[in-house]
Amino acid sequence: MPGNSTAVAAVDRAVALLSAFGEEDASLTLTELARRTSLDKSTALRIARTLAGNRMLVQCEDSSWRLGPKLAQLGARYTASFVPEKFVAPELIKLSDDTGESAAIYVREGDTRVCLVRKDSAQSIRHSARPGDAMSLDKGAAGWVIMAFGGHVGELCQSIRERGYHLTRGERTPDVASIAVPLFGAGNTLFGSLALTGPLVRFTDEAAQTHLPRLFAAADAISKILGSEGQSVRR
Repeated sequence: MPGNSTAVAAVDRAVALLSAFGEEDASLTLTELARRTSLDKSTALRIARTLAGNRMLVQCEDSSWRLGPKLAQLGARYTASFVPEKFVAPELIKLSDDTGESAAIYVREGDTRVCLVRKDSAQSIRHSARPGDAMSLDKGAAGWVIMAFGGHVGELCQSIRERGYHLTRGERTPDVASIAVPLFGAGNTLFGSLALTGPLVRFTDEAAQTHLPRLFAAADAISKILGSEGQSVRR
């Protein structure tokens, strides 16, 4: 059909622009993007703006460009399609069944946490999220655990590291509570966090303390699957 070759070329250029970012590149200037893709600056700018409109690129305050959150969502879905669903999901199912609450794994993507894989509670009243959903790091137990064990400073993060877990109530969503612990991968490096989430009416202090040993045990099992050689945290 007429125009197909042009459309494919535009896709190729967009992919080339995204692929121009290396592992060490937090952001790139338009000039550098054009150089790496052999595009003229006006074409590179047009493509970058289109990608930004679809949340695949973000323009920084200094006018440079960085990869956008939509790519984090797609990446999380890709990861979930071949690692957690096959090897990790059974542990989430067991944890959710044992506690009666929703269980999920979160990883950090830039300044957000992304739900990698999740098992919803079988109860009629429950909190739900979808793999690929991006949320604030500083709202909810899962994000705070990632920040704390990722090296963030401050009294709260230090306290979380000392306890080995964090509990929040109504911080991100009213009437919803969550408790989270860290997950570690190969080399015992931080992978993300494992969280239980449910309605406040069920998430009493007593219930949270009852869930905690099961949460730690599941985190140990999942961390081992991810390549960690030790327990999830000292406790």
